[in-house]
Amino acid sequence: MSMAEPVTVTEAEVEKGTRGKLVEELKAVVADAEELLKATASQTGERIASARTKAEESLKAAKIRLDEEEVAVRAKAKAVEDYVRDNPCRAVGITAAVAFVLGILVARR
Repeated sequence: MSMAEPVTVTEAEVEKGTRGKLVEELKAVVADAEELLKATASQTGERIASARTKAEESLKAAKIRLDEEEVAVRAKAKAVEDYVRDNPCRAVGITAAVAFVLGILVARR
């Protein structure tokens, strides 16, 4: 086992959390934008119609991108879970090593 493997697992866990939060926040933004579009549906005029069309296209693109990101996050989480299930002793060892190093670093301060 190389020294890079513990870092990879840790980075994957951090990335999973960060991407998960980002996806949730972007979903909230998309939902708010959809609500705003519905609220302005009764407004008329060429500029508003153009803005609504552009916003709807952007929302569709954002939804597609969010779905892709969600699939990627789930795949990475599954890979980490599979690694931990296949190598429970290594996972515990990695966690213990990381905790030990963090403990040393915190104790120095």
